[in-house]
Amino acid sequence: MNEWRMFGSYEWKKKIFSTKATGFSPGFWLKKVVFYLIQCVAHQAITSTTNNVIAEMTREKLTDIYNRLYGQFGPQGWWPGDTPFEIMVGAVLTQNTNWNNVERAIDNLKRAGVMSFERLSGLPVDLLAEYIRPAGYFNIKAGRLQNLFATIGERYGGSLDAMMEETTEALRRVLLSVKGIGPETADSVLLYAAGRPVFVVDAYTYRILLRHDLIPEDFGYDEIQQLFMDNLEQDTRLYNEFHALLVCAGKEFCKKSTPKCEGCSLKGI
Repeated sequence: MNEWRMFGSYEWKKKIFSTKATGFSPGFWLKKVVFYLIQCVAHQAITSTTNNVIAEMTREKLTDIYNRLYGQFGPQGWWPGDTPFEIMVGAVLTQNTNWNNVERAIDNLKRAGVMSFERLSGLPVDLLAEYIRPAGYFNIKAGRLQNLFATIGERYGGSLDAMMEETTEALRRVLLSVKGIGPETADSVLLYAAGRPVFVVDAYTYRILLRHDLIPEDFGYDEIQQLFMDNLEQDTRLYNEFHALLVCAGKEFCKKSTPKCEGCSLKGI
């Protein structure tokens, strides 16, 4: 007979609790079992309490960071863009460059009268690259934009409305399937173009959280994102504003090589 199946049987109890077999009385074993169970329950309670305390401290610290940055920088009104499509284009163009360069590239597209899915998706890749030259890596980014346009055309018949009707999880999978679009770009589209409560993580976010002891050095994108989404209200406007404020703090104070702590509202947090 399988010993696990025997465990609750009378024969098995006789075997393990037998004074003759063990040299100890059944009462001794009963006390040991009860003591062990008490230890298990106590450990679980302590672990649960500790986790709750840590979560509460994390929530308080994230809230404090947001309030301080909001008080210093004010509302940011992100993402700059007249339409969800323009925001999607901007999310790709901003890869590895600053926003001033992206604005120049978008201005080129607008002046040429091609800032629409129908017009941009029909442009030759070399002409598209020339329009977006100010954004840097223009040949690579032109290819990535065309990959995105091809997916929209093939999967949604070129309809951005149909694309935006996808669930958040499904749309994220679609975006990540596009060659050249990673988690940060995909989540930027979800948050700013589609209005979904998905927190965007970037290098500024990582640097600020690391320097204020909220994350270990080996935390990755998904772990940092989950930290925010587990400890903050699922709110699109909050995520939008918080991410923008972290970018402001990163650019102004929490620089990569020479942080300027003096004057930063997060000093001493």
